[in-house]
Amino acid sequence: MGFGGISIWSLLLILAIVILLFGTKKLRNVGGDLGGAIRSFKKSIKDEEVAKDSTDSSEQVIEGKVKKEDKV
Repeated sequence: MGFGGISIWSLLLILAIVILLFGTKKLRNVGGDLGGAIRSFKKSIKDEEVAKDSTDSSEQVIEGKVKKEDKV
């Protein structure tokens, strides 16, 4: 038995049917597109973290100036 009652032969049969339906070239293109989307997503997450870090530090400086002006 394999994954939750699905045997390895069932998985191979499903894989063979998918390959027959779509063909290897189309599956390769889908895989490449999916990989590109994941890379793009990871890059945007990193860019967002960097932008958030720089925004947080600039907000602290602005808040510090406002507090100093309020005391004067």
